[in-house]
Amino acid sequence: MGQMIDFMGVLHNSTRRNYIERVCQYDKAELVAKAMLYDKDYWDGDRITGYGGYHYLPGRWTPVAQAMIDHYQLPEDASILDVGCGKGYLLYEFTRLLPKARVAGIDCSRYGLEHAKEEVKPYLQLGQAQRLPYPDHSFDLVISLATLHNLTNFELYQALQEIERVGQRHKWVMQESYRNEQEKLNMLHWQLTQRTFLRTDEWEWFFTMAGYTGDYGYIFFQ
Repeated sequence: MGQMIDFMGVLHNSTRRNYIERVCQYDKAELVAKAMLYDKDYWDGDRITGYGGYHYLPGRWTPVAQAMIDHYQLPEDASILDVGCGKGYLLYEFTRLLPKARVAGIDCSRYGLEHAKEEVKPYLQLGQAQRLPYPDHSFDLVISLATLHNLTNFELYQALQEIERVGQRHKWVMQESYRNEQEKLNMLHWQLTQRTFLRTDEWEWFFTMAGYTGDYGYIFFQ
């Protein structure tokens, strides 16, 4: 197993959240049902059922892409796969910073892909993390941000093995987790699509069990 690396902390912590609102002012089960469709309500509906409008903001994802390029010393023609790519904003930043890079993305949301960044839309496809349609060892970097925790534990096991299979060199997965009871409670209140709820040490145990050798990161709800 690799090491814990934080590429996302600053970006995640810059967003304010009302953890109690989703459980005290609404029918949480109804919110989850809408979000789990990964349709307009999730991406571009009200904040209470998802992102509240997931739009491209110039420069927002640039520091994340640059940090990965620098850390992994990616070549100009690097091949990069994003598992759970959503609208492809991070992949688009990679293409700006590495114009010769070969990017690919896969996501389970048809709506997200249909509304993806036009420049990378041809490189994105509909699919599942636990069944990646790519050859063995075909990418220099495989990333997955805030996706794996949306899988059940048996799907997660398969997805980690698939990421390991298609990654040739570097891999980094990021998921929601917790280190104490307050963070756990905040996460449970806030989550809509999450299906696997693990402490950081439990995640790392799961990585080892699945044979995942890449790096990893977490976001916390403090």
